Amino acid sequence: MFALSTLVVAAEEGGEHSSSFNPIIPSNYDLLWSTIIFVIIVVVFQRFLLPTLQKTLDERAALIEGGISKAEKAQAEAAAALEEYTAQLTEARAEAARIREDARAEAQQILADTRTKASGEAERIVETANKQIEAERQQAIVSLRSDVGALATELASKIVGESLADDARQQRVIDSFLNELEANVKAEG
Repeated sequence: MFALSTLVVAAEEGGEHSSSFNPIIPSNYDLLWSTIIFVIIVVVFQRFLLPTLQKTLDERAALIEGGISKAEKAQAEAAAALEEYTAQLTEARAEAARIREDARAEAQQILADTRTKASGEAERIVETANKQIEAERQQAIVSLRSDVGALATELASKIVGESLADDARQQRVIDSFLNELEANVKAEG
């Protein structure tokens, strides 16, 4: 305001001073007071505001650096955990593959053992059945010989008209009859 009033006064005087007066360049007393006020503002700013502002900025920088270090630490921990998880997963997959292979091998061994046992059991059953059939066949032959022998002796006694009670003679007749019968069965088969 002061510079404005000086400008107005100088314009009214009009004359010689007006040609030397330049409104762009301030007066010396304006420069002095402006410089003093500027220095006071700078001192107050440096003494009071700048330290507070610097302290706030330092705290924020520390927080940011702490956050960054925490983030880096968390990232390192996460990377370690991921690596450990990956290692465990790989190990678990290998273990699962080994268990599957063991199970397959065991299943094949059980299957082979079962087949061997079943084959042995089947052979034993067939052998037992063959022995039983052979025993029953022998029993049937013995029974058939005695029955056929008795019938043949009785029939021969009726045909010949004489008794064939003699055991040796009876046995010869039975044997010859059965031998002829077996020969006829073999010739037909």
